[in-house]
Amino acid sequence: MEPSVPADRSARPQSVLFLCGQNVVRSVMAAALARHLFGKSIYIASAGVIAGEADPFVAAAMDEIGLDVSRHRPRSLEELEEYEGLSFDLAISLSPDAHHLALEATRTNALTVEYWPTPDPTLETGNREQRLAAYRQVREDLEQRIRARFKPGR
Repeated sequence: MEPSVPADRSARPQSVLFLCGQNVVRSVMAAALARHLFGKSIYIASAGVIAGEADPFVAAAMDEIGLDVSRHRPRSLEELEEYEGLSFDLAISLSPDAHHLALEATRTNALTVEYWPTPDPTLETGNREQRLAAYRQVREDLEQRIRARFKPGR
């Protein structure tokens, strides 16, 4: 299946929703990076298919680059929709289950969806350093994608 992309990728959206499975790893990292890079010029939120439990490796990986995600509270897309609505210009799904959910949301919301398949670092095995390296790689990959997609000045 081809990823869904906006008709005009040169236009920077005003609001972006990052989605992953549990709103504890990939979407948290992406949202924190986007907020750091673009401040209040883009409204950023994140959610998951379900709300999971905070992951200490995420906090460690983000802390390494000076971003504090310790106050993040995981929430499902259903919770987000209930409290904030889904009035986003763009949803970026980072996992297959999140992509399916985002596409379902387009049935009742004017929402553009992009799919950025992103590995799940929680699947990494090994010692602490090996596991943390997987989180760092996801963090770096997401930062590159975010910088490329939402270039300053767009």
